[in-house]
Amino acid sequence: MSPFIVAFIAFILLFIFRILNIASQPRKPEILCKDEKFAALLKEAAPELEQAYIPTRIWGFSGHIQTVMHSLIGRKKCPWPIGERVSLLLDDGATLTYDVYQPLTVHSSGEDVTLVLCPGICNSSESIYIRTFVHHAQRQGYRCVAINHIGAMKSIKLTSHRIFSYGCTKDFHEMVINLQENYAHTRMVLVGFSMGANIVTKYMGEKRPDMPKNIMGGISVCQGYDALGAMQHMLLWSNFRRFYLYIMTENMKRVLMAHQQIVLTEDVKARYQLCERSILSAATLPEFDDAYTRRVAGYESINELYEQSSCSLYLENITIPLVFINAQDDPIIPEPLLAWPKQYAESRDRSAYILTTHGGHLGFYEGGLLKPNPVTWLDRTAVGIADAILRDTHSKSL
Repeated sequence: MSPFIVAFIAFILLFIFRILNIASQPRKPEILCKDEKFAALLKEAAPELEQAYIPTRIWGFSGHIQTVMHSLIGRKKCPWPIGERVSLLLDDGATLTYDVYQPLTVHSSGEDVTLVLCPGICNSSESIYIRTFVHHAQRQGYRCVAINHIGAMKSIKLTSHRIFSYGCTKDFHEMVINLQENYAHTRMVLVGFSMGANIVTKYMGEKRPDMPKNIMGGISVCQGYDALGAMQHMLLWSNFRRFYLYIMTENMKRVLMAHQQIVLTEDVKARYQLCERSILSAATLPEFDDAYTRRVAGYESINELYEQSSCSLYLENITIPLVFINAQDDPIIPEPLLAWPKQYAESRDRSAYILTTHGGHLGFYEGGLLKPNPVTWLDRTAVGIADAILRDTHSKSL
């Protein structure tokens, strides 16, 4: 065998070795929590926090592969929970839908408890990671409710000219109010994923006078906290972030064009000064948001849209328990943005910041050599954290 071939094979093996991060080892999550009593509750209700998180051996130590697996393939042997779809006609003419999944057993507390889920960008109750989370939570005694972001599901026809946006909490609030009316005695924990985590956190800090009192706390998973800061990093090629940004941009354009006959009528384009060519040619989310989102939402600039849409502006107003979860190898969320949850957890009681070494963006697959377990580390841990929040708020009410 020639030296060139040997060198080429060695290069390929080294490349694979580096991409798969095979040399890495399972590690316990880092937990930042100044409130010792709350930290003890978390560890008791979610024992996974005191154990090493063990990703799928062959590929699970790579944040990129975890992220791609989550986005393209999803969970294996994913159950399809049976739910009921609820439709609400909002004041602006938009139709909001959400799905309700009843518990499969009685919760350990004996109470009526609900997890209110807000999926990530372009996702809905039918996204695979939402379904697996719902099924696991149902088996632990939770009712689960998942919002379907307006426009995210092609099968649900729009009744107004708008689709969802990054920081709009109006739809989520309307769903929560309707839930309170239908389940007056339930205790709610809000759970947001990626973009949905920003919406949940921002909502908790908005101090709406009509916010239901039976919201006990929230869980934020894999969010970026500050849209303006995030975009400055996403526009760079470091860690392939520009590639992920391109995918998100194409997904947003796909959602918009799926409802083109409603959201891009001549009347709508004239009213908001929209240029369809600029929207379709957008190569990045800032370009898309400048051509479409900020105009429909009524913002003067893209900077104003991102600043007002980010939960970082509202964190100081939150008064109920809140737990943040991020992965260190998340290729979409750069490390500088993690200063927000760290600072929050360091300064507030009944709050915590959990950072895993591995997991990617919304992946958190675990177990197995090549084929992961059907239930992820995130599924198990987040449900345990919800239990801890409910115990904490129950003790405060006694």
